[in-house]
Amino acid sequence: MTLFAAKTKRQAEKAEPQTKTRRKLTRAERKQIEAAIARANRTDKKEQSAQDSIPYERMWPDGICKVADGRYTKTIQFQDINYQLSQNEDKAAIFEGWCDFLNYFDSSIRFQLSFLNLAASQETFANSITIPPQGDDFDPIRVEYTQMLQNQLARGNNGLIKTKYLTFSIEADSIRTAKPRLERIETDVLNNFKRLGVAAEVLDGKARLAQLHAIFHMDEQVPFQFEWEWLAPSGLSTKDFIAPSGFEFRTGKQFRMGRKYGAVSFVQILAPELNDRMLADFLDMESSLIVNLHIQSVDQVKAIKTVKRKITDLDRSKIEEQKKAVRAGYDMDIIPSDLATYGNEAKKLLQDLQSRNERMFLVTFLVLNTADTPRQLDNNIFQASSIAQKHNCQLVRLDFQQEEGLMSSLPLGLNQVEIQRGLTTSSTAIFVPFTTQELFQSGREALYYGINALSNNLIMVDRKLLKNPNGLILGTPGSGKSFSAKREIANCFLLTSDDVIICDPEAEYAPLVERLHGQVIKVSPTSTNYINPMDLNLDYSDDESPLSLKSDFILSLCELIVGGKEGLQPVQKTIIDRCVRLVYQNYLNDPRPENMPILEDLYDLLRAQDEKEAQYIATALEIYVTGSLNVFNHRSNVNVHNRIVCYDIKELGKQLKKIGMLVVQDQVWNRVTINRAAHKSTRYYIDEMHLLLKEEQTAAYTVEIWKRFRKWGGIPTGK
Repeated sequence: MTLFAAKTKRQAEKAEPQTKTRRKLTRAERKQIEAAIARANRTDKKEQSAQDSIPYERMWPDGICKVADGRYTKTIQFQDINYQLSQNEDKAAIFEGWCDFLNYFDSSIRFQLSFLNLAASQETFANSITIPPQGDDFDPIRVEYTQMLQNQLARGNNGLIKTKYLTFSIEADSIRTAKPRLERIETDVLNNFKRLGVAAEVLDGKARLAQLHAIFHMDEQVPFQFEWEWLAPSGLSTKDFIAPSGFEFRTGKQFRMGRKYGAVSFVQILAPELNDRMLADFLDMESSLIVNLHIQSVDQVKAIKTVKRKITDLDRSKIEEQKKAVRAGYDMDIIPSDLATYGNEAKKLLQDLQSRNERMFLVTFLVLNTADTPRQLDNNIFQASSIAQKHNCQLVRLDFQQEEGLMSSLPLGLNQVEIQRGLTTSSTAIFVPFTTQELFQSGREALYYGINALSNNLIMVDRKLLKNPNGLILGTPGSGKSFSAKREIANCFLLTSDDVIICDPEAEYAPLVERLHGQVIKVSPTSTNYINPMDLNLDYSDDESPLSLKSDFILSLCELIVGGKEGLQPVQKTIIDRCVRLVYQNYLNDPRPENMPILEDLYDLLRAQDEKEAQYIATALEIYVTGSLNVFNHRSNVNVHNRIVCYDIKELGKQLKKIGMLVVQDQVWNRVTINRAAHKSTRYYIDEMHLLLKEEQTAAYTVEIWKRFRKWGGIPTGK
């Protein structure tokens, strides 16, 4: 950027009117300038810059990169899926799909799997979990909740940003011939990821440069600033925007990049059988590291010929040993164990290549460890070496090849380390690149939901950003379902502006609601808090008539009251629907609170009907109107406009509890419609939800509400 600033200054000086006369340069000054120009134009410079070490020739805006050996590459970033926590049959299915994925690449396509665990600045995660103060009575609780989240953050490795890339490369004469083929491979690779259920996206040129910048600037974590239009006026190349302050390869065992120390090692695979946990164990290290797998497919015909040639050589050696045995006078079946072992292994390999869906791959497994100090670097390498030994492999330092190792660790698709191990498809696929899917959304309203069981990372989710915000909290009795709900309610109340409504059949949410200055509505036969199930909001439904969904609710209510295995008969449903439309006529003509009907008005209308079915329904309703269970035969006298409302229905008793839950559900629907007009979300928590699903009548209405809620800004959570 210094050169860019200098040129800009020069242009500005040219544009200014020449008011001052220029001083003539002395002979000595002229000589100094000429010498500086000569040094700049010199082509036999022995000093190399950091840019000279970066092994690519050109990066295009569409993401195609030409690397040093004339190959053209593209990079795809892919996300994680749950593999390590899956059942064995699911693991087997993912593994088979990954084998098919690897078999797609023929010998003309080289590809590289890159796994970057890079340290993020503390501000990145601190900002995503900090609950900002709002100047109310709850700011001390916000501070305490934020402190709890910071303690949980320290337990996991959320300080590392983990990304996964697949870079593929082909040989081509020019960008014109390379581009269509790269695009075809890109489409195939994305489709293969899609079959595995893996989300993936192609990186453009700027994203690839940002990725390289993050690797080269691990020491300072400066933001990447670059635009393509800056190149022409500045005279700089893309390397100038990503290069570190300097590389130092003074010793053969480690290097220095900026202020960061690093060392590249390769994994020497010695184990006859590998474990699918090996790669995951490397990626679970709590330090910045980069793991790379450079994979090149061998032509199938060449691979089979090579194996057959080796078998022939082994057979020849075996015959020679048998001749020696005959001449020496001992049993000719006694041959060196190595010959017997290698012969059996070679024949098994030939059988795999010929009869099973196996190919031969050449694999280079590189691990780049970094640290702030040489001592810390040695500790990180020792930890990585222990992981390799646990899986019967060996981690070997790339002595005097650290520069080649570093450049091969960049996701550019270029391998400068000529250390390869031949593996079959299934042996290569054992390095499954999937562990567990992380849920860490950094949105403004992302709530805390616990710790990932496998990675110990925070789970932060904004349910509004998911495909479906509906939720269920499942668990055995005493496992903490209610505590999880209370934690989410508190987090939601402190962070968002959403309304919270709770249906509480066991009276356990009242202390929390009262502490948050909410409203507890106790519904019981002895309570003076009344809810009118006939309350109608004119925005109750998105249909033309607000009576449509209300009529469905009253039908569900009557069906629950009348009971019976068969529920309401068609004639009974018709009568109820007719009476519902009649009972709301006065209110619809003059929508005042005193014109709102109550259950007794519906009862009187049913009594006035001629059909005997109407008398049967009215008789069933009588106990809830004039009998001892008349708690729902009053006009509403509670103010439900508080931001957090809890309906305590513990004392309703067995007969009234299901009806109470249904009535509360209808009240919530009213609130959702009001909030929808105000563009506000409503979170509804239903404890003991199985009670609603036991009866066919309440289950049908619950399912209908559950489906409609999300479209109207409601976020239901059942427990």
